[in-house]
Amino acid sequence: MAIITLTTDFGEKDHFAGATKGAIYSELPEVKIVDISHSVSPFNIPEAAYIIQNAYKSFPKGTIHIIGIDSELNPENKHIALKLDDHYFICANNGIMSMICSEIAPQKIVEINIHDKIQTSFPVLDVFVKVACHIARGGTLEVIGKNIEEIKPIKNIVPYVNDDKTQIVGSVIYVDNYGNVVTNIKRSFFEAIQKGRSFEISARNYTFKKIHKKYSGIVNFEIPENKRHDEGRKLAVFNSGDFLEIAVYKSNSENVGSASTLLGLRLMDAVSINFIAAPLTPKGIDMPQIVSKATDF
Repeated sequence: MAIITLTTDFGEKDHFAGATKGAIYSELPEVKIVDISHSVSPFNIPEAAYIIQNAYKSFPKGTIHIIGIDSELNPENKHIALKLDDHYFICANNGIMSMICSEIAPQKIVEINIHDKIQTSFPVLDVFVKVACHIARGGTLEVIGKNIEEIKPIKNIVPYVNDDKTQIVGSVIYVDNYGNVVTNIKRSFFEAIQKGRSFEISARNYTFKKIHKKYSGIVNFEIPENKRHDEGRKLAVFNSGDFLEIAVYKSNSENVGSASTLLGLRLMDAVSINFIAAPLTPKGIDMPQIVSKATDF
């Protein structure tokens, strides 16, 4: 049984998400539809790219992913379908797939060319659904498009590194439901530049000298619970997607605050890492490739 996922900026108020599901069920009543998110910020390509990159791997091979972000067809915004990592993706060629494609090469890319057969002002409903249902029935990509070799890149997907490899400058690409801010700096990229050196992360006027393995890593569990005051403490962590994240422990914007509100960090704000001193010796260090000897913020 085919699985089709939906990732859009449609929200929950309007009819768009429901109409898209109805159109799919009209063609394939037995299909399974999974909503990944309909709460992507409007037209926010980096945010959508982050969400789909971290969600798609949890689905079985062969899953079909419809991405409805900035999907209006025009001469600079064509429609594409990709087979990548044995999954299928249908979206606009606006850079939304470049984050995944920077790590995994697509097996096939086609530029969708069935528009002359479909009159539409709602391409997700009328074009993307047709393509998804065609694939779900076992159809090939060549039938609905012409082969292309490249997709449009997205800006600021790769952090900047200076010539002497003493600084990484990344940017905020996502703010999650807890107000934690996610950067475009991945663990593998960080470690390749760090090479064991101590470091200092700067986010606006705040600095961090340690990256935790998990959010609760900031808690000293040897201290009695009634004497701890960890809620609301700021920390840096590599999240489940291996992206560097600036977070607040047990954040809540209504009481302790969040990384976004307390630090004033917004999408595309800069986060820099400066590497200092000589390489650290691994003896006695909890995380040789990640953590410096300095204390938390």
